[in-house]
Order: sequence, then C-alpha cells, then structure tokens
Amino acid sequence: MKNAAALSEHLSATAPVAGGSRSRRVGRAEPEVSPAASADLSTRDRVTQLLLERGATTAAQLGSALGLSPAAIRRHLDAMLADGDVVAREQAVRGSRGRGRPAKVFLLTDAARVRCGTHHYDNMATAALRWIARNGGSDAVEAFAAEQVAALEARCRAAMEDAGDEPLARAEALAGALTAEGYAANASTIASGGQLCQHHCPVAHVAAEFPQLCEAETAVISRLVGTHVQRLATIAHGDGVCTTHIPAQPRAQSGITVTTVRTDR
Repeated sequence: MKNAAALSEHLSATAPVAGGSRSRRVGRAEPEVSPAASADLSTRDRVTQLLLERGATTAAQLGSALGLSPAAIRRHLDAMLADGDVVAREQAVRGSRGRGRPAKVFLLTDAARVRCGTHHYDNMATAALRWIARNGGSDAVEAFAAEQVAALEARCRAAMEDAGDEPLARAEALAGALTAEGYAANASTIASGGQLCQHHCPVAHVAAEFPQLCEAETAVISRLVGTHVQRLATIAHGDGVCTTHIPAQPRAQSGITVTTVRTDR
C-alpha cells in the first residue's frame, strides 16, 4: 500500500497540465490561498481573540467591535460553529426580561482554546496530581498548588510595586501583570466594588478535577489586592471567564484576608 501511495503521488506530481507539458516538482508545493480566503482567516483570528478576551459575546457585539455587518459576522460564526471552534448558548438575563427570545452568545470551545495555547501537558499534570492525591492526600495537593502559584505571585507583586494600597487600583495593576503572564485579564469598577476577569486559563482542564489550583490562585489574588475576594466564575467549571469580585469595603484592621472560592458546580 505504501508503494501504491508513493506511485500515486508521483503520477499526480508529474501529470500533464494545460498546454501538454508536465509540471515540474520542486519539493512539496504549498496550496495557494486566495486573498479572500486569507482575509477570512484573518477575520476569524480576530473573532477568536475577542472571544478569548471577552468570553461569552453576542454576534452584534462582535460585529460592532470588528466593524462587520450582521451578515458578515454571522457568516464567520456559522463557519466556526461548523468547524467546532465556537458554541452558541442563550444569553443569561438577570431580572425582568423583555418580549422575545434572549440573544445568543458565542463562546470558544475547548478545542479552540487549545489552539490558542492553553492546556499544555494536561494529561501529565492531571496524572501527577492524582498520584499526589493518592499518596499524600488533599493536603499534599493544596501544598503543591500553593507552591506552583508562589512564583506567579512574586512576579505579579514586583510588577505592582507602584500600585499603591487602594484595592481597586491594585486590581487594575494586577490585571496588567496577569495579562503579561498570558491570562488576558482586565479589571473594572462595578456598583458593589470591583471585578477582575481572566479570559485565559492555562490549567483549566486540570483545575476542573483539582479545584485546589483555583483556590490557590484566588488566595494569591486576595493577598495581592489587599482585601478579601470572592471567585464568582471559573473557566475550569465551564464559565467563559474567570471572574473575581472585589467588595468595596475597607481592609480589616487585623490584616487578615478571607478568600471565598465557588466550588459548587
């Protein structure tokens, strides 16, 4: 079968072309990509990047951000749905909802996140943590998770050196430091305080089985921001974004921070 395949490849490479001559084979020719196809790939890359940064997003929001018409953005999203790069869900609506069906939001699939550079060595990391859990118990897993984020904490703390003491200002500085680490993070002010969002998680698949990784990371955020925080959503638990709430309250006089992590999903 290998010889037949090689023969077929040779015949294809030297088959007659228009004009009666045979094509010259110099190495393996790359398929030509038309300008239109190249533009489509570029736009899909931009859509992918936006979904990575924003999490669940409507077609209208994507089109507005990219300057595309509803028909154009729909064409790209339909192609990405067919290729398994995105999934569509109904948009969650808080409070009273108007008439009509809720808008759909689009999220990257796990496979698309992998191509964005996430989840390296997941199988090996999960196997290692299972071994630690079997031989050392939950405390050993927690100690391992804390040690793994210690270096990240040190780098972020150095980057936040000039951020001051105000928690929301520190959250903004932390977002910048985490973005430099590849977490695609941003911070914003909301009515009840602040919110830190991480749109990229390099250990999401592993953390889905070992929430100690999320807990250790949340503890780091609490220490770096300087107040207690509450993790509201995580990519590891199926959310589009890791969201950490920073309540608008003064730091406790004792200096002790309290960390709350959602693990009920």
